[in-house]
Amino acid sequence: MPTLNWIGKEKVINHHMDVPFRILEHAYGFNNGKQSQKETNSGNKIIHGDNLEALKSLLPEFEGNINCIYIDPPYNTGNEEWVYNDNVNDPKLNKWLDKVVGKQGEDLSRHDKWLCMMYPRLKLLHKLLSKEGVLCISIDDNESSYLRVMLDEIFGVSNMLGTFVWRRRVGSSMKASWVSADHEYVIAYSKDPDNAYVLGDARDMDKYSINDGNGRKYASMPLTVGMTKDMRPNQWYVLKDPRTGSEYWPTEGRVWCYYPPTMEQKIKDKKIIWPDDDPKGKRTTPRLKSYPEDAKRDKKPISTWFEEKKLRTSSETSHIEFVGKNQEGTKVLKEIFNETLFNYSKPVSLLEIITEQFCKPNGIILDSFAGSGTTAHAVLNLNKKYDDNRKFILIEMEDYAENVTSERIKRVLNGYGKDKRAVVGTGGSFDFYELGKPLFLENEMLNEEVSLEKIREYVWFSETRKPYETVNDKEEHLLGIANSAAYYFYYYQDKLTTLDDSFLRSLKTQAEEYIIYADNCVIDDNLMQKYHITFKKIPRDITRF
Repeated sequence: MPTLNWIGKEKVINHHMDVPFRILEHAYGFNNGKQSQKETNSGNKIIHGDNLEALKSLLPEFEGNINCIYIDPPYNTGNEEWVYNDNVNDPKLNKWLDKVVGKQGEDLSRHDKWLCMMYPRLKLLHKLLSKEGVLCISIDDNESSYLRVMLDEIFGVSNMLGTFVWRRRVGSSMKASWVSADHEYVIAYSKDPDNAYVLGDARDMDKYSINDGNGRKYASMPLTVGMTKDMRPNQWYVLKDPRTGSEYWPTEGRVWCYYPPTMEQKIKDKKIIWPDDDPKGKRTTPRLKSYPEDAKRDKKPISTWFEEKKLRTSSETSHIEFVGKNQEGTKVLKEIFNETLFNYSKPVSLLEIITEQFCKPNGIILDSFAGSGTTAHAVLNLNKKYDDNRKFILIEMEDYAENVTSERIKRVLNGYGKDKRAVVGTGGSFDFYELGKPLFLENEMLNEEVSLEKIREYVWFSETRKPYETVNDKEEHLLGIANSAAYYFYYYQDKLTTLDDSFLRSLKTQAEEYIIYADNCVIDDNLMQKYHITFKKIPRDITRF
């Protein structure tokens, strides 16, 4: 498989493993139109901080559990005036490159910098994505070819779902080449394309309109496919009506849909519509009688052309959504804030399509380049429209995470606009977080500035992959019970702990197995085996994400 090489790759290819794990510090919750210090626990999160470190902080709880990921990273256009600083010369990025890539970074081209920035983030996103999840990335021609090869390396060349195209503007850009790039892409990958969640487009049920006389309806479908007899010789044969003896051959340039044995079964099942049965005598070739249950799927594939898409269709309703241009995103933001903040925010309709197609109705969608918060806006719209229950996680490193990203979601929840243009609020809640202190210091010791409760939460997640809940009993060091095992974290920030006979006699919880963290252990191995005790040394044996 072809691989992509660039200056600095060897320094970033495993950098995601060296990223410090930072604690998420809850700043405030927003619920029922009000902000408070209380955590809503709604599952909706907005995180302010570097997205590389923020992604790492999500691993204990969400590794392999994110249903859909959408990102709109810098396009690397060289535009320094854009609020997103799209030329990868952001001071924060350059500082990071100096630290990670070192002196070699002085020779980085614009493309080298972009690839160094993206690779470790994509590695963490791959870890967070579920087996049936889909990763969608907005991009344009500046980096799309490099991005494809990089994704092939991380996900596997066979795991690309498709490249979707949407028209971002109407008009032309004044360029010397006289070629106006009016479109962008959404590149989609999955860990397992055959089992990836894709809603698809619903089949048109209106075509099943012919009454068969037995209370059922069917559709008249072609019985041939567009292939020549040289291409499919086994599907080029004479078809005989068993009642009349009339014989039919496929028309020029076509063959029958089925091989002879399958066709014979269709005839026996009376699934063939013969020309002799046409009362008007206009039909000249046999056709297939197709009932809804005969369809291999109750949906059809979605097109990679995002011009006009059906979000949901049933036999009773048909809702058509048009994917708007960038001007829609600008217009919506102006309606929310009464001023033009960003000129290139993605249209909400584009994110509604992506969310609807690739995130199940009760799934979690992650956006680690959140910008103005369009992804969350789309999720809230869909939840209200269809009574779905998707959750969103947004990550934004810039300072506008509070006064734009978070503020936008507050106004979407509460409603915005005036008079005839007023938009009713979607309702809902979210929690806002800041990136806190690293859990481990550079010497690999636990950071004493991190609260004991956060450390316990981390250890519990690392062992069980389950949400941590404070144990309401008298056992000070018990984390909880999972899969018939009791987990203990015997730790004090100001003194060493030892797993000994005295500590064992203090245990009150009955379990088939005991996992005990402590600084030291003096219990005899035979006793450990007898009572099914596993000792884990602090901090050495604490899992590093």
